[in-house]
Amino acid sequence: MTDTALTPSPGARAANLALTLISPRGAVFLLLAVLLIAITALNPNFADPSQFIRFVQRVAPIAIVAIGQYFVIVSGEFDLSMGSLITAQVVIAGNLIGQDESRILPVMLFMIVFGLVVGLVNGLITTLLKVPSFIVTLGMMLALLGGVLFWTGGAATGNPVDSFRQIGRGGIRDVPILEIIPYSVIVLIAVLALAIWFSKMPFGRSLIAVGDNVTTARYAGVRVWWVKTSAFLISSSTATIAGVLLVGYSGVHPSVGRGYEFIAITAVVLGGVVLGGGRGWVVAALAGAFALEALFTLLNFAGVPSTLRDGIQGAIIILAVAYSATTFRARRRVRSSHASPATGKESEPDSAPDRPAHTSPSAGTEHEPKEVQ
Repeated sequence: MTDTALTPSPGARAANLALTLISPRGAVFLLLAVLLIAITALNPNFADPSQFIRFVQRVAPIAIVAIGQYFVIVSGEFDLSMGSLITAQVVIAGNLIGQDESRILPVMLFMIVFGLVVGLVNGLITTLLKVPSFIVTLGMMLALLGGVLFWTGGAATGNPVDSFRQIGRGGIRDVPILEIIPYSVIVLIAVLALAIWFSKMPFGRSLIAVGDNVTTARYAGVRVWWVKTSAFLISSSTATIAGVLLVGYSGVHPSVGRGYEFIAITAVVLGGVVLGGGRGWVVAALAGAFALEALFTLLNFAGVPSTLRDGIQGAIIILAVAYSATTFRARRRVRSSHASPATGKESEPDSAPDRPAHTSPSAGTEHEPKEVQ
């Protein structure tokens, strides 16, 4: 067989590209491009590099939280405590650092430990006590919010030193074309690179395997409790990072961060990540955060009242989940139509980017199957 016979024709390549763009995780990139073009049409200044980098700076905390939420959702769980954890971290920074620069490092270390403890509690109660993550993180959300309101009385308190706030609102200045590269954008790039690295490691494959089929993952030797708990640790860490950035960008107030958990879930779902776990791509979740913020920016330029934002966000969740579920069922029907007549089993394609590879992870895993959840 010649190489020419193996090379797809231009028509086949175009068809594959079209199928990718209308797939749940590919459509978000097409949607983002359309939204950015529409914003530029309404406000040509948006295309200016200095203005666009400010847009990325504004989205950075949301995108970072969406990356953390991705790891939890792809494992088959939810984290509703992220917004309240952000609020708690903002208040902690504002009240404990004050105007003393010498407190920056100790307080930041405390914030990191506090965030990890919250994630650890969420993960262990969910996995070891078998309490649904929706209930666990909802309780944690209310506990954190109640603690913040008790501490602050519901009013803005604390004002950290300006050098700490520069992390969220400062940047590398006098950059050609862009004028400034915000620190928050650099942090976002670093978090995304780390997330992609995690996803390609055995941990990332185990995470998707657990979300797809926890029983199969256990028989493959995956420590399910640790994999899911690690996802909660990642989500709480990203919430902490977002809290540090928001101190500089939004100031210190008990309302900062509120609702971020739902924004993150919306972004992840918009990125084609399947609720219930097992399928998704972290880059698409990031694109979902940018598409969501671009949509709200477009509505703002179009004069749509901001009071409709929550309703639009809810509609996006419903439509995105319905589209993802419909597409997934259609793909299953296609695979079923290719099932072997002799065996009655599906003939899976060699390349299935949305399906996990159920491979045994690296050393240190359990080898005895446990009771099915």
